[in-house]
Amino acid sequence: MSGYVRTLAERAREASLLLAALDGAERAALIAAMAEQLDAQRDAILAANADDVARGEAAGLSAAMLDRLRLDPQRLGAIAGALREVAAQADPLDGVTRSETRANGLVIERKRVPLGLIAMIYESRPNVTADAAALCLKAGNAVLLRGGSEARASNAAIAAALHAALRERGLPVAAVSLIEDTAREHVLELLQLSDLIDLAIPRGGESLIRFVAEHARVPVIKHYKGVCHLYVDRAADLDLAVNLLVDGKASRPGVCNALETLLVHRDIAAAFVPRALAALSGRGVQVRGCERVRALAGEGGFDVAAADDGDYAAEYLDLIIAARVVDDLDQALAHIARYGSDHTEVIATADPATADAFVRRTRSSAVMVNASSRFNDGGQLGLGAEIGISTTRLHAYGPMGVESLTIERFVVRGAGQVRHPESLER
Repeated sequence: MSGYVRTLAERAREASLLLAALDGAERAALIAAMAEQLDAQRDAILAANADDVARGEAAGLSAAMLDRLRLDPQRLGAIAGALREVAAQADPLDGVTRSETRANGLVIERKRVPLGLIAMIYESRPNVTADAAALCLKAGNAVLLRGGSEARASNAAIAAALHAALRERGLPVAAVSLIEDTAREHVLELLQLSDLIDLAIPRGGESLIRFVAEHARVPVIKHYKGVCHLYVDRAADLDLAVNLLVDGKASRPGVCNALETLLVHRDIAAAFVPRALAALSGRGVQVRGCERVRALAGEGGFDVAAADDGDYAAEYLDLIIAARVVDDLDQALAHIARYGSDHTEVIATADPATADAFVRRTRSSAVMVNASSRFNDGGQLGLGAEIGISTTRLHAYGPMGVESLTIERFVVRGAGQVRHPESLER
C-alpha cells in the first residue's frame, strides 16, 4: 500500500473530533457558508464540469452516465439549495431521544452521536461531493470522498469551494477530504482502513457496489441497483396509471428510482396495455414484453421485443422498460420478489385493501401507492439532500439523510451506584 489514502484518512479522522465538538449552530453556519461558496465559484465549477463532459463524450460514456455527470446553472443552484436545506434542519445531535429513571436512581439516556469518519465511493454524480459533505458535517462527521475518474475536475472544483468555507471558519479542510487520484488501488487501500473509517457508502453502478462489498474490511451500507416496478391493479384509474408510468420511466431514465418493469393485471390488460404502449412510444421508450403484452401490442400495431429473465432483472437506466401481464396480485408480488432489488415498488389501485396488501407484502425501502417511483428521493421525502438510498437492512434503509449518519448511544447518570454493593464489603 502506498499510504496515500491512509494519510488522508488519518487527517480526516482528527478533523472529525473537532467537528463533533462544534455545536449545532456552528455546523449549520458552516454548511450555509459552503452553499455561498458554491454560488460564488459557479463559473469555475461549470467550466471544470464542461471539461469532464467533453472527455466523457469522447470516451463514449452512456447517455445515463453523461446525464448524471452534467451540471448546468440550474443543477448547480439546486445543489446549493440542498445544502441550505440541510443547514436549516434541526440539529440531529441536539437533545436526548429517550430518558428514564431506574429503581436504583440511575438516569438512563439515549443520545445521538456522530459515526466519526465516513467514506463515500461514487461514480459520475459530482453533486454527491457537496451533498455528502453537507450531510456528514451536519451530523458531526468528517468525510473521505472518492469520486470517479470521469468527474475528477468537477469534484475537485466543488471540493475547492467547500474548503474555502472551512478555511473561512478556521476549520481543517481535512474534514472534507477528496481522494483526487482515482486509481483503483487507492479504493482497495481505503476499504482496508478499519481502524480509521467507521462506515463506507458506495454509490454507483452494480459493479462498483459489488467490488466494495467484496473487498471491504470496514462496515458498508449498499446503495444497490434500482429494479423498480409499477403494478397496475385491476381497480386502477387508468389515466393515473399512465401518468405514473410515463413519469417513472421517461422523466429521467438514468436514475435509480426510475421504473424498469411494468406489471399489469390481466383483467385490465386489454384496455391499459395499448394506452401504455402509445404513451411510452411517444416518449421514445422501447418495450420488451411477455407473450400477452406482445399479442396486445400486435393488435395495436406496436413493436414489442420478447422479454426474458435478463430483461426482468435489468436496471436499464435508459429509455427501455420490461412489461408483463400477470394473473393477479399474488403473481405480481412473486415477480417482484424474484426480480426486484428492494429499492422502490409502486401500485396503482383504487382498492384500499389491495393497496394495503401490496404495502405489507413488499420488502422495498419505499412503497408508493398511486404515486410516482421518482418520489423515493431524500429531498422529496423531506430529508433535504441524501447521501444515498440504502437497500441494506442494517442501520439505515431507504434514502439516507442526516439522522442516518448518526448512531444512538447510552449516557448513564448516577450518584455513586454500584451494581453489586456486597462485593465491596470486607
